[in-house]
Amino acid sequence: MSRSALAAPTKAQRGIAALLLITLALTGCGVVARTSIQTAQLAVQGTPDVQPSAAEVAAKPYPQIKVSGPNGGAVLVLGNIDAGRQAWYSSERSIVFLQDGLLVGTHGGSPELQQMWIEGDNPFHTLHALQGTVTVQRRYDLMPGYRYGIPVIGTLERLGTEPVDILGKVRTLVHVRETLRGTQWKGENHYWVDPASGFIWKSQQMIAPGTRLEITQLKPYSLDLQRR
Repeated sequence: MSRSALAAPTKAQRGIAALLLITLALTGCGVVARTSIQTAQLAVQGTPDVQPSAAEVAAKPYPQIKVSGPNGGAVLVLGNIDAGRQAWYSSERSIVFLQDGLLVGTHGGSPELQQMWIEGDNPFHTLHALQGTVTVQRRYDLMPGYRYGIPVIGTLERLGTEPVDILGKVRTLVHVRETLRGTQWKGENHYWVDPASGFIWKSQQMIAPGTRLEITQLKPYSLDLQRR
């Protein structure tokens, strides 16, 4: 996948996204309804973590993920899709960007992943079919510090299948580990993948040295499941 396909939003696009989120919060229309904004804000600001029930997730019509990080967790809702790049919102100040299940950007925190892209072949399209080890060349743009184009090499390895409980439903998923190495960068990403389709149901992905987010698909975007 090319860098352009994973390009980070511009300042103008971020401003529009923030304005859109505020507007939707006030009007209660569109994918991101007023109740979802309030729920996400409470999760981020009021408690260290949030544990939604299956009934609570099912009662809301829009796609939802849970994102957990160093400061707790929140339920995020899908607010926008641009050329396959999904913007998931937790509040006016926090956005997580996903593409093909990969964490390609964040906004509203520190450190901030302005963009991540893969140079060359992208094995994440068929992660469930991984055999042996596969090397991935990544690049990261990070703030603060204007750290652009940071090269990081990832080595993917299938670890086997594991039961994963999401909202009380246990799925048998393929566990893939990605070992990351780069200048001042050392760590691991983990992916739990549907063995039939390659859909990433759960992952732990680094956004910067020493900082990692856990992402769980609570109610996936329906087209993600249909086109796998």
